[in-house]
Amino acid sequence: MPARVAHPASIVETDWVSEHGGDENVRLVEVDVDTSAYDQGHISGAVGLNWTTQLNDTLRRDILNRDQMRKLLGESGISRNTTVVLYGDNNNWFASYAFWQMKMFGHKRVKLMNGGRQKWIAEGRKTTTEVPSHSTRTYRATDADTSIRASRDYVLNVASTDNNIGLVDVRAPAEFSGELLAPANLPQEGSQRGGHIPGASNIPWASAVNQADGTFKSVEELRQIYGGKGITPDKEIITYCRIGERSAHTWFALTQILGYSKVRNYDGSWTEYGSIVGAPIER
Repeated sequence: MPARVAHPASIVETDWVSEHGGDENVRLVEVDVDTSAYDQGHISGAVGLNWTTQLNDTLRRDILNRDQMRKLLGESGISRNTTVVLYGDNNNWFASYAFWQMKMFGHKRVKLMNGGRQKWIAEGRKTTTEVPSHSTRTYRATDADTSIRASRDYVLNVASTDNNIGLVDVRAPAEFSGELLAPANLPQEGSQRGGHIPGASNIPWASAVNQADGTFKSVEELRQIYGGKGITPDKEIITYCRIGERSAHTWFALTQILGYSKVRNYDGSWTEYGSIVGAPIER
């Protein structure tokens, strides 16, 4: 009998979205790497969020604070009791990033659509260019749960001491080695040095998904992938990439599918760490 997903309420299939996406207390939210994708066609009723302007503070380099999150979700027609279903392109990179932020601010009813935008379209399901109008709701966000986020100082301390914390670098091998500063299809900028945090294991985010449709691999496969590299549930784990979205995808796999209880996403990731004066780096 296949092992069960640790938190089955956190992930839904496209069939479920097709059947329940229009329910009164369900809000679909699309978050794409390509911020123009939503306008080209999206699931009916879905709100589109721009990760560059709406899921990050536009002045400070930081995620949203409580008031910003409260405003964003309220204006999207979301209350604390709304079931939010997130999905997006690139196998849900930024949808996972939004999931992580919503969990940080205490939203319990949030799900990720397995396979994301690519799977929905590949199955021939309907999309629309009509932008929905949802009534504004009052959203009450909690204070941020920083136990699922790693700061620069926290990571520097981990990199400089002997500990039982597992670092997972989810970037491509060429980024991990220092050959590239960013994915091959993106501008090579964002950090002063290439390489990886000392002691990190390179387990690319794509290791967790099936190439055919972008869905997550089975629990058994994921346990083997991460456990085989020493990333086990008895440890505290820190995931990182270049700017924090690919590592949020791995954070989701570890916490929501495998049930690891102590996982932090380092959203500063390599663009921050690779530019810290004096920080230890390996290649």
